[in-house]
Amino acid sequence: MEHIYPLAALWLGLAVLSAVVAYHLRISIALVEICVGVIAAAVAGSFGKADAIGSNLEWLRFLAASGAILLTFLAGAELEPDVIQRKLKEVTVVGLVGFLAPFLGCSVIARYVLDWNLKASLLCGVALSTTSMAVVYAVMLETGFNKTDFGKGILGACFINDLGTVLALGLLFAPFTYRTVVFIGVTGLVLAVLPSTSRWLTRMYAHRTAAIRTKWVIFVLFGLGALALWSGSEAVLPAYIVGMVLAEFSNGDTFWIRRLRTLTIGFLTPFYFLRAGTFVSLPALVATPFVFLILLGGKVISKIFGLFPIIGQFRRRRDERWYYTLMMSTGLTFGTIAALYGFSHNIVTREQYSFLVAVVIASAVVPTMIAGLAFLPRHLLPEPGTKTKAMPQGEGADEEG
Repeated sequence: MEHIYPLAALWLGLAVLSAVVAYHLRISIALVEICVGVIAAAVAGSFGKADAIGSNLEWLRFLAASGAILLTFLAGAELEPDVIQRKLKEVTVVGLVGFLAPFLGCSVIARYVLDWNLKASLLCGVALSTTSMAVVYAVMLETGFNKTDFGKGILGACFINDLGTVLALGLLFAPFTYRTVVFIGVTGLVLAVLPSTSRWLTRMYAHRTAAIRTKWVIFVLFGLGALALWSGSEAVLPAYIVGMVLAEFSNGDTFWIRRLRTLTIGFLTPFYFLRAGTFVSLPALVATPFVFLILLGGKVISKIFGLFPIIGQFRRRRDERWYYTLMMSTGLTFGTIAALYGFSHNIVTREQYSFLVAVVIASAVVPTMIAGLAFLPRHLLPEPGTKTKAMPQGEGADEEG
């Protein structure tokens, strides 16, 4: 037990360092945390202490996974139903093209350029077809685009894109069993009663005991996440859908959702992003950079060629089109999940897995940095000092105390 606190302090120290660097460089803290994780792992490895930072310790994996689940829930909660209805055509078309273009492009590259076998090539296409909901939402939150139709459209397209990835992984590789039916049935039932149950709990107990809404939401997320893992799916998928179902409930009290963000961004997600960076092996990439560059170029270029003309149908300004396209070119959570699934089921080798993870993480950093530095549509940024809704009567310290 005494070893946990020094290690936790080390990781949170890296998180503080990342926040300082992100502030001065004016780029997303999520991306800085990934890069700091890469550097920390490389330094530890140079001293022969690669395992000393504890990336695979069970408690740290739990915190990182919890951060991914809650961040995905918050992303879903930003997708207000009326906005999605207005943008249904946009998010559907952009999301589907965002999945299909890199899936086909990267599968062909892996099969005919890198000479991977068919199953490994298809797995490569699935892993590199994703967008990173975690990174994109973190960027939307920092810029304030999460409050705008522009940002909510990007998040909606990301969801459709990643939904295509999850379905492709299941249809191509995961067996459809009775567990899948149970997962779908139970999830559907929970989602049907969740909004009314959440409102009733809030009305009865939110102002009389401590943080019951937070406990209730996390209970539902972890419960459905456990069921998803049992069925062979992934815990973050129901989290996003729960966020969408509870969007109206969540946005009814901006102070509550802000406190949940503080818990998530301030404590949990640094473990997720830093840990993602620690899995990149710099020596391996330096030794054989050709494969890495081919796959990274294949993912980003196929995304751009597929999406840029499509997004032009919905966004006319050059900076908006490029920013939207580059945000959709990111990857992290589902890409890493797909790569790990392939390695665990002997679809890809350890070497192939390492390249896929490195490309997935690089795609979280490179397109987002270019988008933020060169194509940020400043005219769409919300006005500074935008006021939030007032706290309801009787809401106060007891809710989160």
